[in-house]
Amino acid sequence: MEARNRKLNDWYGKIKRGEIKLPRFQRFEAWDRQRICSLIQTVIRDLPLGITLVLEVGNEEQFISRFLVTAPETDDRTYEHLLDGQQRLTALWRAFHNNYEYETYFVYIEEFDNYEYDDPREDMSVFHRGRYYKKNGDRYPIWCDDPAQCLHRGFIPTHLLRPEDIQSEIDNWISVATSSLEPKEGGKNELKQYYDFIKKVSDKIKDLRSIISNYNLPYLSLPSNTDKTVALNVFINMNTNSKPLSTYDIIVAEVESVMGKSLHDFQESLNESDPNIGRYSDLSDVILTTSALLQNELPNQRGAWNMNKRKMVEKWPIMTKGLSRMVEFLKSEGIFDRQRLPTNAVLAVIAALYADIPESGDKRGQDELLLKRYLWYSFFTDRYENSAATHAYADFVAMRKVICGQIKEGETKFGINDVPVFRDHVLVDTEELLTSDWPKRASIRGRAVLAVACRLGALDFSTGEKLNLNNIENRHYHHIFPDALLKEAQIDSLLALNCALIVDKTNISIGRKDPLQYMKDRYEWSSEEIVKERLRSHLIPIEELANGGYKGLDIEQKTIKINNDFQDFISKRALLVMRAVEKLIEGHQLQIDDLYV
Repeated sequence: MEARNRKLNDWYGKIKRGEIKLPRFQRFEAWDRQRICSLIQTVIRDLPLGITLVLEVGNEEQFISRFLVTAPETDDRTYEHLLDGQQRLTALWRAFHNNYEYETYFVYIEEFDNYEYDDPREDMSVFHRGRYYKKNGDRYPIWCDDPAQCLHRGFIPTHLLRPEDIQSEIDNWISVATSSLEPKEGGKNELKQYYDFIKKVSDKIKDLRSIISNYNLPYLSLPSNTDKTVALNVFINMNTNSKPLSTYDIIVAEVESVMGKSLHDFQESLNESDPNIGRYSDLSDVILTTSALLQNELPNQRGAWNMNKRKMVEKWPIMTKGLSRMVEFLKSEGIFDRQRLPTNAVLAVIAALYADIPESGDKRGQDELLLKRYLWYSFFTDRYENSAATHAYADFVAMRKVICGQIKEGETKFGINDVPVFRDHVLVDTEELLTSDWPKRASIRGRAVLAVACRLGALDFSTGEKLNLNNIENRHYHHIFPDALLKEAQIDSLLALNCALIVDKTNISIGRKDPLQYMKDRYEWSSEEIVKERLRSHLIPIEELANGGYKGLDIEQKTIKINNDFQDFISKRALLVMRAVEKLIEGHQLQIDDLYV
């Protein structure tokens, strides 16, 4: 490995000509505006940056490559792969073209600033301005694209500093920026001041361009005969030492090394074909955990490291079909996204099991009945409270034996009682539900309570709209017993049994009303039976909700009554939820009337 110097002008030229590209396994842009500003400021002040790493390319590229973001996609020969330094060079390339859609970058020159509303800032500092679009398509604020207004604020746009021959563009910008300053009347002195100012602006831009063009960005160079595995290990080690890579980043690199194929391409294709998979988990995570199980490895980081990367690619069609069928299964069970999923430990298990479940027929129905029982048992036991990956693996192995009809000792088939989640765990007590946390807080039990209501359709209180995949993001977590009322009695309102998902407009209309008043208000514009139907779809005990009558009570009496009413309410709702759970774990379809007995 040899350390070398290279001017930024040369880096820029190589990017422009396509002579330097990124191995495809590199992750994408990640720097925020502040880091980009800091980078540019380091360069224009001629301060040192960290070293960059490249792999020289011989007659053939060792890795599938891609161009830096927004760089010209030329047909010229590639001479180098950029292994480390992607974020820096991408940020510089894009800032020197000012082609970020939602921000524009400037260098601030204090002596040119005549804008009285400016915040104080340091001379030769780098400034970014967020951009946005109005309905007519215009990009705002408009002044960012107006040379005169930019210069009035002391700003030189960074695209005038890119290290290539753009003198005519610079001259035109200066001309537009200063034209309004040209004296209409006056003598030679006024004209001299005007042209002196133009020269100052021009000289400042030249100085900045010279600093940038000659800025030294050193690099280490791996020769083209470097073994592919060695280059990959150097890439992983250097990146891990600076900004840790995720497991997925490294798996991408390993797949690239073994198969010469881009895992990013596979993932993008999967996301395009079934974007709903990403509603339940980060796509990279569920890809790795499902692929690991399909190779009989733990669905965690360790399993992802251990699995055979060639087999991962070979089994890709099986894995993707399993994930798509998992989505349809979860939708049928009233679970539409990760925010309402009690535990993501079940995702890979279900997706991987679909590899052995037929797409139609009685066998599919029989196998999916097992999945339904597994799903709800997982939500209402302590199976996945700890060691989730280990337990998920054990449950997967056992359920796969059941689905595949494997025979155990004694020549009997594996059955449901051989699956640890069923064999070793019991359902939670009804009393435990009384303390289950607010479902927005991502607790398993809290979300499980909410999931039961979602499974029943959860009609909106006001509109009657049934909960589904398309409207769930418009639903909000609503306190059934009003939060303000419970706070007066010093009662914790953030309990899963006090939560319902309804649309925002309904939530606002409820306000601080006590349950009885709320019920009466609903009856004014809708029949009592319709309101009951909507409330019952959330497993809300109506008699226990319709208490109220707190007006006229003194503080002590009111506190006691609210406490008693609320305990009656959540106790009855816990009972209704457990009745539903008992049916779900047996694979039954839920009928609301059967629960209100």
